Amino acid sequence: MTETVLDKLAIRELIENWAIWRDSGDWDRFRTVWHDDGYMMATWFQGSASEFIAVTKDGFERGGKNGYSIMHFLGGTSIDLAGHRALAQTKMTISQRAPVHDVVVDVLCTGRFYDFLEKRDSKWGLVLRRVCYEKDRMDPVDPTAEITLDPEKLKQFPPGYKHLGYLQAGLGFPVKTNLPGLFGPANDELYGYGKTWLAGGSVEGARK
Repeated sequence: MTETVLDKLAIRELIENWAIWRDSGDWDRFRTVWHDDGYMMATWFQGSASEFIAVTKDGFERGGKNGYSIMHFLGGTSIDLAGHRALAQTKMTISQRAPVHDVVVDVLCTGRFYDFLEKRDSKWGLVLRRVCYEKDRMDPVDPTAEITLDPEKLKQFPPGYKHLGYLQAGLGFPVKTNLPGLFGPANDELYGYGKTWLAGGSVEGARK
């Protein structure tokens, strides 16, 4: 196989390992998918990979005791290579179970991981993970339960993650409200950062 094919296989394996190791609580191996300066940006968290692992581990352990969780499911991946750098977009769903107004719900959000990767010392790793949140929905776990959402709070969040944002804000997280969705200015800005990254530029602008 060509080096390009091998690189793409390694990147796809990294992306799959991220989901499996994170969702199974395999924290030591989860660390290995990130470079030391890795950075994570999501609705509820923006910070270094090491901080992300710490808070995710804490939430994993506390939530598991109550049957609450955040899980991921992956779809197809598109990878753009430029020497030792790469961009990968991966279709995915985020599934979060937690209480909203004392009713346990499942929120399912469909979107894309948008990953900035680099090959260092022959090893691919994540430098930055961004997420495009395309659409979501909320359903009570008990189909007979009823839940009424506050429409003023709900409209604070973009259409792609309004239910996910509502749930996470209710849990006390400071949810970021200007993240990319299916399309729009935030997406255009992110794609511009991606082109800059592949051209050899800095990733710092995308960490905001």
